[in-house]
Amino acid sequence: MRRAGEGRALSVPSDARSPATEAIAGLMASAALFVSLVGVVHRPARVIPAAMLVALVAAALGGRHQRLAALAVAVAAVCFVAGMTIAVATQRPLY
Repeated sequence: MRRAGEGRALSVPSDARSPATEAIAGLMASAALFVSLVGVVHRPARVIPAAMLVALVAAALGGRHQRLAALAVAVAAVCFVAGMTIAVATQRPLY
């Protein structure tokens, strides 16, 4: 007799991510970190949202670089605020 919630065993492991996907997620997260930091001093309204989008995609891919991707999202948010503040204070172009 089966208990409620018990099903048949799966033939495929639940964590079947390929190493290539994890490597791409790590590369995307590190690239987003670099672009976010560059965006602080160079056109923050154009550069940093793109970096934030890349960081969010890397976070969605997950894998073993999940903490790096989360850090990239947080750094992009802080860099956006800092970059916009610096650009407005120094009267530099935003985009």
